[in-house]
Amino acid sequence: MTTNKTTTTKRTTVALYLRTSTTNGQTVENQRLALHEVAERKGWGIVAEFEDVGVSGAKTRDKRPGLDALLKAAERGQFDLMACWAVDRLGRSMVTAANAMDTLERAGVDQYYHQNGGDVIDGSTPMGKAMIGMSVVFAELERAQIVSRIQAGLDRARAEGKRLGRKPGWRPEKRKAQDEILALHRAGVSVRKIAKTVSVAPGTVQKVVSEHRRA
Repeated sequence: MTTNKTTTTKRTTVALYLRTSTTNGQTVENQRLALHEVAERKGWGIVAEFEDVGVSGAKTRDKRPGLDALLKAAERGQFDLMACWAVDRLGRSMVTAANAMDTLERAGVDQYYHQNGGDVIDGSTPMGKAMIGMSVVFAELERAQIVSRIQAGLDRARAEGKRLGRKPGWRPEKRKAQDEILALHRAGVSVRKIAKTVSVAPGTVQKVVSEHRRA
């Protein structure tokens, strides 16, 4: 007598983490759409989504409610895999990102970063740890280089006696963003790249440049 046994494969449960640095023209919807498409293609079951909208990736866990909730859910064993658009969405600071990754690893949660190779990273293996570590280092290096280029552009503009175009009545943080936009524009950086660097919409960049030309 032959007995047929049916083997069932456990479906991977996934939690998404989505983040933008500002609310000015930025949205998590593109990140959400891309990760939903990946989950559907790979047969993953999305069980939760956590968001931090308008929150810098350099901020620590206690200042990012979405990240804090994600890590607490991971520690409770509510999902098998954390999926994120890129490592820099999890954290722009090496310490912040490394701590979050360590919490996920200790909870037995694998990690997937769509823009960093597009593979599931098993943080419990030496290769997985190395990949995560290198990704965090490069994310922090990119942020440092962007800040350095912006500051160099501002210093050069001031040394040349150029007007930085601050608009009367703007709040300090908006004045700083305007200065950065103009400095990058003078350096020949594209509108799209400026918008990504300063975390504003491309339309905002065009508006600032146009107003400065008319001034």
